[in-house]
Amino acid sequence: MEATSSGITNGKTKAFHPEGGVDLQGYQLDMQILPDGPKSDVDFSEILNAIQEMAKDVNILFDELEAVNSPCKDDDSLLHPGNLTSTSDDASRLEAGGETMREKNKSNGLYFRDGKCRIDYILVYRKSNPQTEKREVFERNIRAEGLQMEKESSVINSDIIFVKLHAPWEVLGRYAEQMNVRMPFRRKIYYLPRRYKFMSRIDKQISRFRRWLPKKPMRLDKETLPDLEENDCYTAPFSQQRIHHFIIHNKDTFFNNATRSRIVHHILQRIKYEEGKNKIGLNRLLTNGSYEAAFPLHEGSYRSKNSIRTHGAENHRHLLYECWASWGVWYKYQPLDLVRRYFGEKIGLYFAWLGWYTGMLFPAAFIGLFVFLYGVMTLDHCQVSKEVCQATDIIMCPVCDKYCPFMRLSDSCVYAKVTHLFDNGATVFFAVFMAVWATVFLEFWKRRRAVIAYDWDLIDWEEEEEEIRPQFEAKYSKKERMNPISGKPEPYQAFADKCSRLIVSASGIFFMICVVIAAVFGIVIYRVVTVSTFAAFKWALIRNNSQVATTGTAVCINFCIIMLLNVLYEKVALLLTNLEQPRTESEWENSFTLKMFLFQFVNLNSSTFYIAFFLGRFTGHPGAYLRLINRWRLEECHPSGCLIDLCMQMGIIMVLKQTWNNFMELGYPLIQNWWTRRKVRQEHGPERKISFPQWERDYNLQPMNAYGLFDEYLEMILQFGFTTIFVAAFPLAPLLALLNNIIEIRLDAYKFVTQWRRPLASRAKDIGIWYGILEGIGILSVITNAFVIAITSDFIPRLVYAYKYGPCAGQGEAGQKCMVGYVNASLSVFRISDFENRSEPESDGSEFSGTPLKYCRYRDYRDPPHSLVPYGYTLQFWHVLAARLAFIIVFEHLVFCIKHLISYLIPDLPKDLRDRMRREKYLIQEMMYEAELERLQKERKERKKNGKAHHNEWP
Repeated sequence: MEATSSGITNGKTKAFHPEGGVDLQGYQLDMQILPDGPKSDVDFSEILNAIQEMAKDVNILFDELEAVNSPCKDDDSLLHPGNLTSTSDDASRLEAGGETMREKNKSNGLYFRDGKCRIDYILVYRKSNPQTEKREVFERNIRAEGLQMEKESSVINSDIIFVKLHAPWEVLGRYAEQMNVRMPFRRKIYYLPRRYKFMSRIDKQISRFRRWLPKKPMRLDKETLPDLEENDCYTAPFSQQRIHHFIIHNKDTFFNNATRSRIVHHILQRIKYEEGKNKIGLNRLLTNGSYEAAFPLHEGSYRSKNSIRTHGAENHRHLLYECWASWGVWYKYQPLDLVRRYFGEKIGLYFAWLGWYTGMLFPAAFIGLFVFLYGVMTLDHCQVSKEVCQATDIIMCPVCDKYCPFMRLSDSCVYAKVTHLFDNGATVFFAVFMAVWATVFLEFWKRRRAVIAYDWDLIDWEEEEEEIRPQFEAKYSKKERMNPISGKPEPYQAFADKCSRLIVSASGIFFMICVVIAAVFGIVIYRVVTVSTFAAFKWALIRNNSQVATTGTAVCINFCIIMLLNVLYEKVALLLTNLEQPRTESEWENSFTLKMFLFQFVNLNSSTFYIAFFLGRFTGHPGAYLRLINRWRLEECHPSGCLIDLCMQMGIIMVLKQTWNNFMELGYPLIQNWWTRRKVRQEHGPERKISFPQWERDYNLQPMNAYGLFDEYLEMILQFGFTTIFVAAFPLAPLLALLNNIIEIRLDAYKFVTQWRRPLASRAKDIGIWYGILEGIGILSVITNAFVIAITSDFIPRLVYAYKYGPCAGQGEAGQKCMVGYVNASLSVFRISDFENRSEPESDGSEFSGTPLKYCRYRDYRDPPHSLVPYGYTLQFWHVLAARLAFIIVFEHLVFCIKHLISYLIPDLPKDLRDRMRREKYLIQEMMYEAELERLQKERKERKKNGKAHHNEWP
């Protein structure tokens, strides 16, 4: 506690001191002198007597703190205080409000008919389903485990039966101990370090100055939303033997709703429904259709007639909607503790990662926008674009066979200016910055994850031994071996069988990648054929911009192919993953995730790789063009370069894909839920909607994706690839990603709170396999950006010209004045009479000068037709090629060294967090010792009072 606070006194003074100590009956417990090391470093013989005298007062103080402070953050008593059983000894007040409370509980649809037992889980089945015997055995065993059950038929369909399950305190306690559920047992007390008076005065002056500054608008208002206040607690695995150590105000709310549902789900996964070793678990009953659905309930409606600022939140769902899923709070931080409390740690970690990624995009978007604006500001001073716009006397060769006309170089003035916006002097700096940014993002995310794991009690959490998948058991049930962890026999997959399945799966992956390459090849043929068609088009607008029209339509067609192939890839990845027969669900999930990422990454980026590194690189030269199947001439770049095609590809794909994903994530569930409500209104009238209980309202919502958070992660990881891999060609990619993610966070929040059934709260320590994929993308981005700058852009040719061939050659300068004559030096001369018959254009170019043209220009470094070796490579070509290779090597090594240096310098665990963890471990040991000491002393006094024999045990 940072603020000083006086305790409740019973004739004795107990007060907090900002210097770092607590007075207990005159004793000064100075936490600064307590060592951080193990207990062996402390001389307990000297302080044992003092601890024994202090133990009682310490526990009294903690009890009084619990009384005056609000409940811990994991306590559901934060909401609806009128619904909670009072911890006071005033029995008359309990009896007076009990009847009203039960009636209210009955009406809200969250309790059994008696209004006392809270519904922890819902099972849904149809009476017409033939699996009656399995359900009866399963439900009989549910009752044998101690769970209470109640059934209700649907309001609109009597064939649908809802099974309501409630876990009593005894069942919760027994399984919470088995599952090592961590629960609060002491409130954290923060001691401020001792400070000198001078430093204290400075702090006071700074605090006074801060009062005049505006409050941070992005922080959630804890004064108007008191339910957001958090109180940290020390936690420990729940133990029924040490139940007196834990903070229990009310047994009904000690385990929050998410924890209760998780415990019930854990029980249901271990209940048999038939005789036999493998006839066990709820998942199998859902698979064979015995039950139609299984889900925990939402905590009431997410809307309220009353304002949350005046009347408070009705429930956690309402609170999440108002301070997280509402569009009015799009600029505020996410209440991650509330998300974790309602949806569990796994979903909370996803939103924590998404928020961190979005926050880290701010500097990247700002620098990218600066690079773009730098190109805008320097556009009028760019010598290259000036020369292109003024080159009215330079006639370029046709870019396709027959139908494409000759064109002036000045006709591509607009494209040259647009290219300068993305390909300017700041591009290289931005590419280096983004490579370093990707490393910093991942390293700081590890630190952020460590803090979250500490706050959410995930540091010491280990994933329990997973159950074997039913499919694996059915396939390999005949061959067994001992599990080295549990010591029990389990099905075993032979090594030869596993290798053969992996080989078949890898062959399937290779085949699907070949399908992607074939689709890209089809797009290439489309571009080659269409550019001639658009060049002969009747409309002048399309005829004069045939290359841009070709690129635009090709990108749109490519996007449609991408979306169609994604559907196919999902089915193929599912088939191949099931063919591998993974042993556990996590192995299945990791295998499926890796396949889907590979398929979608190749599918999404293959055409982009083609445009960046192959378009216009292998076309040959006029008179000796390279052709596909000896028929179609390969496509050339625009006279202003290929970068404009890459920018169009990335911009269109990124915008269309993000728009489509957002529609599918929110629009599709909205339409489905609207259609369900519409059918109900048509069949039963609109007035029946009001009488729906909570379990039926939740049943009519959409279930969460069968693959969990896979689609959410995949969308963001693919976006991360777009943001980093080709960012040198499209500096606005981080800005587009930032704008999308600001919307994405609220869309996902709205979807989870309002459109989906409540998912089961599950635990996780990190984002899993996705972190390794992010690291791989970060490494790939360094390589691709090096090649984009060296090969796709004109940065290296301009640099070589400025230092070797331009007016400033040998002077060590590279300004705009050194680029005079660059455009002419980068173009080669071709004699029109050397055209092939099938390439010769229909026009002779007389419209430019009144006489047929004899020569035209094209982008390349080749000798003129009258040289000793016509159309051979010039010395400048080899200089440019050597400079490109040297740049790639230097850029990659430099950036990789910077990345590794940053990774080494940034520790995975913040120092203050490490100290807090060591301090907490020490204090927990002390508190547990003191609590145990107090219990033993009480037992000794009771034995003495009762006159029973007493042995000399410790202490």
